[in-house]
Amino acid sequence: MSTQPHRTDELQHASFLLILAVVSLLMAVVMWPFAQPLLWAALAAIMFQPLYRWMLRKMGGRRNAAASASLLVIFFAVLVPALWLATLVVQEALNLVATLEQQPLDLTTSFDRVYAMLPQMAQEAIDRSGWADMANVQKKLEGMLAQSAGMIASQAVSIGSGALGFLLSFSVGLYVMFFLLRDGERIGRTVLRTIPVERSISERLAERFLGIVRATIKGSGVVGVVQGVLGGITFLIVGLESALFFGVLMTVFALVPVIGAGAVYIPVGLWLLVAGEVWQGVFVLAVGFFVISSADNVLRPILVGRDTGIPDWIILVTTLGGISFLGFSGIVLGPLVAGLFLASWSILREYRDEDARAAEEEEIDPIIVDASGRAPNPAAD
Repeated sequence: MSTQPHRTDELQHASFLLILAVVSLLMAVVMWPFAQPLLWAALAAIMFQPLYRWMLRKMGGRRNAAASASLLVIFFAVLVPALWLATLVVQEALNLVATLEQQPLDLTTSFDRVYAMLPQMAQEAIDRSGWADMANVQKKLEGMLAQSAGMIASQAVSIGSGALGFLLSFSVGLYVMFFLLRDGERIGRTVLRTIPVERSISERLAERFLGIVRATIKGSGVVGVVQGVLGGITFLIVGLESALFFGVLMTVFALVPVIGAGAVYIPVGLWLLVAGEVWQGVFVLAVGFFVISSADNVLRPILVGRDTGIPDWIILVTTLGGISFLGFSGIVLGPLVAGLFLASWSILREYRDEDARAAEEEEIDPIIVDASGRAPNPAAD
């Protein structure tokens, strides 16, 4: 008689969970077209929370005014310069490719110069490997340049034709950022209370998430920008064309662990040496090795204190995987996913270790049985 209401309650609970899962899935599908602007809005709100709190104190606790002022500062100090810089980089990339198409690099002459300087054993090894045929290599590089020019031009056209969509996404991101700046902490506390996970676990995951965001954006992002600026100044000093383009390229590569800024300044320095510009090549390599590469070791501990605890090889794989899945946003999202994955398993391991220690420390009183096989009754005594 009493099992029927119990079964009804279980059915109602399961039905509610099913409805909740379906509605959540539909919500994710509806919001997916704006996933990237929402992601960047959330990350920006996390990073600029100190600015919002400072504005809040200056404006006497008026949250709307503080959020509006913070958003204006972010817009004019960060977003406008970033958009202007992106426009200049695209123009320099197109000019560089056009220059290389009109004045192809004479790889054969440069290779012959370096080849003559090598010992006999190295020359024989190059002859056996087939790399001595520079004419074929140059032909392939010219074909790659033509493809690169077409790709950059097509991307520029697609950005122009999709200006309305970009403007819509940009506006949505700014609009959401306003509310996340104003109500971000309250929303975070509500989410922590709502998710069906033990409060201590959810708080530790949230703390880990914020730490990884800080290390990825404040640490890697700022370090990458500093290395890119140093690289751009170095390229300007040696008179390299498209120095801005190579500086921004260095910033992007600096965000990828293991690869780093050396993926740009080392080939540039070696090419300058091969082209006969000896002091320029030596200067680029020296600044790269002793100044640009040292910026990471000096600035990262100051900005983020300690490492995130994620191995470099995992950051590399997840960063590249995030880029292939989400494009540029994957540079941030990849390490975030890796950090939360490792944090979740680390928390599970700690809880299991605590349970194991509690089981070992628990003392079980032995039960003394009399000859009849029954436990003695203290009350009877």
